[in-house]
Amino acid sequence: MTSRILILDCGSQFTQLIARRVREAHVYCEIHPAGKSLQWIRDWKPTGIILSGGPSSVADEGAPTFERDILDVAPILGVCYGMQWIAHIEGARVLGGGRREYGKADAVVEDPTGVWKGFTPGEHTQVWMSHGDHVEDVPPGYVRTASSASNPLVGFRHKTKPIHAIQFHAEVAHTIRGADLIGNFLFEVCHATPDWTPDSFIDVEIAKIRALVGSSHVICGLSGGVDSSVAAALVHRAIGDQLTCIFVDTGLLRLNEREQVEKTMGQYLGIKLVTVRAEERFLSALAGKDNPEEKRKIIGHTFIDVFEEASAREGKDAEFLVQGTLYPDVIESFSPKGGPSATIKTHHNVGGLKPDMKFKLIEPLRELFKDEVRNVGRSLGLPEEMVGRHPFPGPGLAIRVLGAVSEPDLETLRKADAIYLEEIRAAGLYNDIWQAFAVFLPVRSVGVMGDGRTYEHVIALRAVTSRDGMTADWFAFPPEVLGRMSSRIINEVKGINRVVYDISSKPPATIEWE
Repeated sequence: MTSRILILDCGSQFTQLIARRVREAHVYCEIHPAGKSLQWIRDWKPTGIILSGGPSSVADEGAPTFERDILDVAPILGVCYGMQWIAHIEGARVLGGGRREYGKADAVVEDPTGVWKGFTPGEHTQVWMSHGDHVEDVPPGYVRTASSASNPLVGFRHKTKPIHAIQFHAEVAHTIRGADLIGNFLFEVCHATPDWTPDSFIDVEIAKIRALVGSSHVICGLSGGVDSSVAAALVHRAIGDQLTCIFVDTGLLRLNEREQVEKTMGQYLGIKLVTVRAEERFLSALAGKDNPEEKRKIIGHTFIDVFEEASAREGKDAEFLVQGTLYPDVIESFSPKGGPSATIKTHHNVGGLKPDMKFKLIEPLRELFKDEVRNVGRSLGLPEEMVGRHPFPGPGLAIRVLGAVSEPDLETLRKADAIYLEEIRAAGLYNDIWQAFAVFLPVRSVGVMGDGRTYEHVIALRAVTSRDGMTADWFAFPPEVLGRMSSRIINEVKGINRVVYDISSKPPATIEWE
């Protein structure tokens, strides 16, 4: 039987990173809300259970909780809030304040067994703390496994049962040996089998899609980007000619993108593709709108109207809509799994959809990160030129023209963006960058061209490195490359006399400007 790790979400922004680390170890896992019943958990038959972190205090009204007998269902790893809940239910004191810890900390290993196997007694290792409450003492029947200078209890385990707990986030990159800790839980404590791969993910999703769809017709909103292309290829493998892909030219695309998408999709996917020219419709709906949230929602609603009309024109009343939604879209759009994490912005394919749309959604990539999606695409046989593309937002250039959107500003941005990407490829840097794009700023600055004064627009350039889009650092271009980019944009794009480079990281900034 395939190993199955159940992750119960207590509201942490990092919960999906736990799933990511588990999947990187090739073990299947799913995230579910903390409120699942004990019987549901037993019926799920987990190989192991991970209780995530979260912002609540265990004594708070409405805080995530579990039935005590969950500790006897399968091996348990409690992370942060999960550790505090185990301590609380097992009779230890959990106190607020006093030993708050946020950021990097030095943990000292005291008991190198279980999740700490492979460490040495007294070993110091960097971990990432994020907690206001702390466990005052070890619960009866448990032993301490690790401590820190400011907190004498940052890890414990049961003396005889496979129950382990840590007060830090092993899933984040700042915990230097976090992968070892999670790997030890999977293989030393749970005795899991590492048999989950992109191929096995594809097999599972195909079975789900076929069971859901039956004989119904399905349409896919195809943008030509990585996410929608992989989603389309996966659904097409599951249901074949029941799928029709609809590519909407919103007027918000990059230079020559419609032609490139039509050529690439027809060549590699062999899927029926219908192109809808809707430039005037989108630009009319966006006229005068400068609020980024409003722009996103207008675009999302208009997308659905176009899909519904195109489906009717095709003579098949589609019941399902395929979208290439990824987890970063979900976590930034609303609190995941009912948790208390904050909404960052509404993605057009998540919170921006019409509440009364007629389609049921198929989102086979919803729990994956970008690099995982790329690996699935490779397993599906998609070419590297397709799966290796930088991310491009569903709302397109509408969120890269800051403020109100107009065709002249879009055309200016298209030309600047094309030059920028051309220079990145010429420098051999495209594959070193997670995402790169130009932004049209709604400001003018004074400049000098020839002997005359100019008062023209500003283009901002953005390029970041990232692993999964949840965090990002700005890319350090060689100065001479930035110089060529700036010179070409100013000389070749009418109406631009200044180019600036964005050196903000995420957080505190987001990758996109809107």
